Parts: sequence; C-alpha cells; structure tokens
Amino acid sequence: MNNKFLCVLKLVIGLAFLVGASATALGEEFYQGKTIQIVVGFGPGGGYDIYSRAVARHMSRYIPGNPTLVVQNMSGDGSLVTAHYIYNKAKPDGLTVGVWNSGLVLGQALGDRSVKFAGDKFGWIGASGGRAFHTCGIMAFTGLKTLKDVLNSKKPIKMGGTQPGIETNDIPRILNLTLGTRFDVISGYGGTSTINAFMQRRELEGVCYGWESMKVTARALLDAKGDDKLIPFITYGDSQDPEVRDLPRLNEVIKGKENLAIFNAWLQSGNFRRPFTLPPGTPKERLSILRKAYKATLEDAEFLAEAKRSNLIINYVSGEEIDKLVVQILAISPKTKEMLQFLIK
Repeated sequence: MNNKFLCVLKLVIGLAFLVGASATALGEEFYQGKTIQIVVGFGPGGGYDIYSRAVARHMSRYIPGNPTLVVQNMSGDGSLVTAHYIYNKAKPDGLTVGVWNSGLVLGQALGDRSVKFAGDKFGWIGASGGRAFHTCGIMAFTGLKTLKDVLNSKKPIKMGGTQPGIETNDIPRILNLTLGTRFDVISGYGGTSTINAFMQRRELEGVCYGWESMKVTARALLDAKGDDKLIPFITYGDSQDPEVRDLPRLNEVIKGKENLAIFNAWLQSGNFRRPFTLPPGTPKERLSILRKAYKATLEDAEFLAEAKRSNLIINYVSGEEIDKLVVQILAISPKTKEMLQFLIK
C-alpha cells in the first residue's frame, strides 16, 4: 500500500468523521430546547397510544440536544385524520411526528377516495411492529367459543371496526368472503380501546386486531370470568403465547388460490405496524437523526425491559425498509386491486 493511497484513505475517513460530527452538531443545535410532538391517530389506552408513549419516554436520550417528546391523541377515521394532518398541515421541520395505521397505504393503492396522501412522500422513521399476529376474539355472552361455533352461527355477529383499511374492519370482511362467516362490521369507533368498552357493555360481540395489542389493551376482558370474557378463536403467525398458541391460523383455514391471494395481498401493509412518520419535505438530515434515535430506542435495554414488563412485543422495522414496502404496495397489480375492491366499498 503506497503512501499516496494511505493519504487518500485518511482524507476520506477524516471527511466521513467530519460529516458525521457536523450532522450531530447541527442536530443538537436544532433540537436543543425544542419539543417534538408525537401525534397518535387513535385514542388513549389503545395499542398505538401505549406503544407510542413507551417510545416517547426513552427516545429523547438518543436525539442530539435531548428535546422534550410530547404525545397527543388525534383520533378519527381509523387514524386517517392524523395521516392527513401530517401530510397536509404539519410543518416539515422535524418537530411533528405522526403515528397512524399503515393499512391506509393499501387504501391509497386501491383507489380509496377518502385517502388524500401519497404514501411514498412521507418521511418514514421506522416502526415498532413487523408482521402482526392478527387475532379475532368473541365475547362469551354470545355463547360462541371456537371458530367452528362462529362459522355455524345462525345470526350476524356484531364486530367493532374503525374504518376500511384497518384490520378491525378488513379481517372480518375477508373472512366473510373467504370462509362464509356472518360478521356485521360496525365502523366508526375511534380505536380498539373504545371497541373494548362497547364489547364490555355488550353492544358489540367481537373484534379483530393484532394480538400484541389485544393482550395488553383488552387484558381486563381476556382475564374476565363467565359471560364477560373475550375469547380469542383464530389468529395468524407463529406466536407461542399460550393464550393463542393452539388456535387455528388464518392462513391455514383460508382455502383456495384466489382466497389466499386476497389475504396475502392485504397482509403486505401489516409488515410495518405503528410507524413513526414525518411530513413530506422534512430535511433529510433530521429524518436521518430521528431514524437513528428511533432504532437506538427500540434496542435500548431499559426500553426493552419496560416493554417486557408491559407485555409489549417489539419488532423493529427500519425507515429504509418501509420505503421499499410502500413502493411494493403502491405497485399492486390491476388484478389484485380488483379483487380487493370490496375492502373500500
């Protein structure tokens, strides 16, 4: 290795160090004394709220300048209100972060007119949930306990939903189409915590959403006795949690090539659950700072210990990975798009 090459190599390494140090210094200069607002698209007490607040309690330590992080709930239309706020109204300065349902990107791909954003324009920071353990539960007061009971029900079953594009709405409708269930999806609830409350009041009979959220937000219902108990009857994925480990799997009970194609196409948007997003046009260096801080937070021992105590399941997905997933969803084939139109009608 000659001296000239060594000099060039040292220069490159030195420049890389200076660029990194400069970015950190600029980040500290900008975020020092500032407040980052985390806007959560669902109400207090739900899975999105609980996960977001857990991240907010630790993330400041990994952002240069250690800004204050404040969580605000902005529920409505299954988190579409928040997505639109981040996309259309929030300042692209790195001080407003939105947390909303990734299923809305599929709504855009399917041509849902209520979705007024371009998913590939957001600044995707990262997500705390990879593929979800989608799970459906039924209240014991219905007299139903198993998938077989549900399939044999002679009357419609009232399932709580938020809005199209969200699993609370989509899974029951997919099961109606592919398995012949008789779910009556009642939309418009602000989030899963609200749905849980209405099930407790016996105004709703069941619900479908991620087990990683259900096991926390519906804990009181899952632990209840007699007719007040929520009983999981079908799930998805390889969860070894004793409460769902032996349940039928969605991907195993749904039969037929076309039915499985519908289910698998819908699953794509569930590969980056509870994403943290920035408005379009946010400076790249601030997106980079928050991506690094988010990753460091989800790998932090203190954060992970808190998550374990709270039964939170953490599966980190990077912002760069989400960028690719969004492109894939938006490139959905015309045939698949046609098959999934029932989700937005």
